[in-house]
Amino acid sequence: MLLGMEAQHVIMLRLAKLARGGPGSGPEAVKMVTEKLATAQSAGGIMLQHGLTGRPDLAAGKIMRLYRGKVRANRRRLQK
Repeated sequence: MLLGMEAQHVIMLRLAKLARGGPGSGPEAVKMVTEKLATAQSAGGIMLQHGLTGRPDLAAGKIMRLYRGKVRANRRRLQK
């Protein structure tokens, strides 16, 4: 639930930045997409790793920490 609330806050901050336009909006849009793809790829790697070791139950916690870390970093960066 906390991840969802934090993600909504980051979405609001990003939309505000994109709506303002200016030189920072283009790179922000690119960063948003490339970061999402890279994080999804990392999450897939975590699932594969834990699936192959016979402990898929451990993947969910690691993936949540991965996404929470990314969301938190984005929130800090966008609030500057």
